[in-house]
Amino acid sequence: MLRSVKAQDYMCEALITFKPETDLFEAINALVDNGITGAPVIDSGGKLVGLLSEADCLRAILTLTYHEEEMGGVVGDYMVDEVHTVNYDADIIAVAEEFINNGRRRLPVVKDGKVIGQISRRDILRAVEIFAQDG
Repeated sequence: MLRSVKAQDYMCEALITFKPETDLFEAINALVDNGITGAPVIDSGGKLVGLLSEADCLRAILTLTYHEEEMGGVVGDYMVDEVHTVNYDADIIAVAEEFINNGRRRLPVVKDGKVIGQISRRDILRAVEIFAQDG
């Protein structure tokens, strides 16, 4: 049964993360170089404080262009600080519902308040594919 498959089983553990003080253009380069669309933002204690997405970066660039500024600022200036997360032991059906109901592409996976991974819509599809092949 698909409900027995957990977020931790298919999440990505090798995460690119940023700190709020990370230079915006350094973050943009990391997103592009790693072929990812967003990354969690964590504080020095490892606590999740935000999420930076491609859309946030585009918004920042448009804002900077509008104000004719050359400086990019830092991730903390442009990240979204209200972040939906999933618990590491959430079943993938609940995760899929979160994606559908809230229009998310990726969700940080947390355990005891710390980010331990990230799961995407593609990870859910991969889990379903593998489950279907084994079933």
